Amino acid sequence: VPKKCQKAREHFGTVRTQLEALKTKFPADQYYRFHEHWRFVLQRLVFLAAFVVYLESETLVTREAVAEILGIEADRERGFHLDIEDYLSGVLILASELARLAVNSVTAGDYSRPLRISTFINELDSGFRLLNLKNDSLRKRYDGLKYDVKKIEEVVYDLSIRGLNKEAAVGAGGEK
Repeated sequence: VPKKCQKAREHFGTVRTQLEALKTKFPADQYYRFHEHWRFVLQRLVFLAAFVVYLESETLVTREAVAEILGIEADRERGFHLDIEDYLSGVLILASELARLAVNSVTAGDYSRPLRISTFINELDSGFRLLNLKNDSLRKRYDGLKYDVKKIEEVVYDLSIRGLNKEAAVGAGGEK
């Protein structure tokens, strides 16, 4: 995994170059006029950066760190920036991918990872519940997070029914 993460980080260099070129194509004060053209791509890039950071450290990457990885600004006033909604959408895509990773980890015999993913996703869900999301695309993606939480809970439940979560907890360094 560390080798794959390093290779992914190398690809972000190309992304930075492409975003630098994009910045020159429109006036800085008209960011939101053209935002729809790169919104989807930025959300995917946030997901990829967040996934790499999660695989490296099992933590949530900050918006500022993603902006640094992508070579763009975090602050709106400074020009081409990472919009907060794009960041949040990318994080929600990460949650869906982590739900898949939990299932695949069990298949590969890694019984501790789903427990760690469950903790992470539950904390993420708690954070999103604090937000007052309107009825837009971000709200719809957040609704998908509820299904991801359920999916991961089912994996953890299956592990506990089979008695595998005790092995995972001991392997992870704790007692459950």
